[in-house]
Amino acid sequence: MLPGVYLNKKKDGTPLYRASITHGGKHISLGSFPDEQTAHRAYLEASSLFTTKQPAAMLLEHFKQEQQILPFEKWVVLLNYRDNDIYIKTPIYLEHRSFTYHYSQNCRYKFDVDDLFYYSNHKIMKRGNHLFVADYGMQVNILSRYGIKNYAVPGRDYRFVNGDDTDFRYRNIEIINRYHGVTKQIIKGREVYVTKIHVNGDFIVGRYTTENEAAAAYNRAAMLLQEQGVTKNFPINYIEGISDIEYAGLLMKVRISAKIRNYKK
Repeated sequence: MLPGVYLNKKKDGTPLYRASITHGGKHISLGSFPDEQTAHRAYLEASSLFTTKQPAAMLLEHFKQEQQILPFEKWVVLLNYRDNDIYIKTPIYLEHRSFTYHYSQNCRYKFDVDDLFYYSNHKIMKRGNHLFVADYGMQVNILSRYGIKNYAVPGRDYRFVNGDDTDFRYRNIEIINRYHGVTKQIIKGREVYVTKIHVNGDFIVGRYTTENEAAAAYNRAAMLLQEQGVTKNFPINYIEGISDIEYAGLLMKVRISAKIRNYKK
């Protein structure tokens, strides 16, 4: 067998050629290939990545899949191991106090190093504009790690401070509205939290001076509507940092629009 190639067989007896390389004392699998020559070329490609002195950014920028044997993700993994002495199975490249997750050659995301363990074990997937990972068999939106709800709207409920929506470092994400039905507005120079609820159209529940009051008002409005026969399942806001007694007091205190109190189906 050519260097870096190992013969294996499928269940039906078809030969399968596996390529691997050892670097820094670590044995790294490069994948399976249909013939010995292709597997050997994969080994040579990996070897050249470890020996070249070209910067990783330059190599990744000029990657061309039609000319390479290894996929782009494997290049990221190998170059990160070459430069940082840490082997990570997902396409992560470590930087100073942060890392870049290379979703594709033209799409990458930046995270704080605090999230390194998580994304080393969770592969990012994409559907439309939504980024998620598979976690315990569930599809988990990566924004949930910042306390951002699935229904949140960028620009209204949260924003990227530097304007870069691929920069997921914690200091770059500002949560504006954390509760369902609550929107912060500036009215006559003052911050006001406006609560709306949707029942055959949007109804204004009220305007409140604190976010907690506005969130509690949404919950109470949902309860009143259900008591009056509305069968819609309204999401309930969980208000962090207050006790059950404080929450009960908020529910009793907040004023609710007469249109909600007297709503008729």
